[in-house]
Amino acid sequence: MNPKIIITCAVTGAGDTVGKSPNVPVTPEQIANSALEAAAAGAAVVHCHVRDPKTGKGSRGVHLYREVMERIRAKNKDVIINLTAGMGGDLDVGPGETPMKWGAGTDLVGPVERLLHIAELRPELCTLDCGSLNFGDGNTMVVQTPAQLREQARLIKSYGVKPEMEIFDSGNLWFAKQLCIEGLIDSPPLFQLCLGIPWGAPYDTETMAYQKAQLPKDAIWAAFGIGRNEFPAVAQAVLLGGHVRVGLEDNLWLEKGVHATNGKLVEKAVKVIEILGTKVATPDEARAILQLKPRKT
Repeated sequence: MNPKIIITCAVTGAGDTVGKSPNVPVTPEQIANSALEAAAAGAAVVHCHVRDPKTGKGSRGVHLYREVMERIRAKNKDVIINLTAGMGGDLDVGPGETPMKWGAGTDLVGPVERLLHIAELRPELCTLDCGSLNFGDGNTMVVQTPAQLREQARLIKSYGVKPEMEIFDSGNLWFAKQLCIEGLIDSPPLFQLCLGIPWGAPYDTETMAYQKAQLPKDAIWAAFGIGRNEFPAVAQAVLLGGHVRVGLEDNLWLEKGVHATNGKLVEKAVKVIEILGTKVATPDEARAILQLKPRKT
């Protein structure tokens, strides 16, 4: 096990969760406050999406990301901010014999537009989804081609931001390692094993152990499971030498029948980590582990 475990809190995500829990933050103020609550509970990293304040749907608005960051930094200058770069790859395939009649959920943009908020705001971390995925049981796909991903990796590197490579299946991991071989990802690479999202890699002990075994020797890694598997995944990742992620993006429940908050999920993760005999990393300890570039003050 690592002597210090980095907890990331995935604050809100972009999924259709707003009506499923009263605690899912929507506005920039709510997202920032929830991130601050998670940081106070022990999260070294807050992973932030933004949502349209009027509809609650996921957004790519740079002004929304800026407001979230400014609100967090106004009250907490230490927590590491990780902005998603996963938006802008949604393809809503048309029904039946009309697949080219793309649905209203389609939001496909190029690498530069997809990373506008990263270029402008320069967070310490941002995500890089490392492959395409059939997302759920309908006609939605998340699309990232190899050419697009190489360009995104090149741009992220040029911005001085460390990418957290999101691994949704074994092919994603294979390609992420190829990005490292090609010099598009600085060492040490950071991997996030994303388990249990239909129809990517399932959450089970064998899958996490297999993916961990395939990582480069210098890799830093974390993992999460969604829903009821969130805390089993915390325990398993710690035991396998990884770091952890919890948050309302991945799980809405603290226990059966009890709606979670980000702060309560982080508190529970802290307890699991400490019961297993290790400790939680502070933001500055996490920076040292991740070998982040010095912050501009």
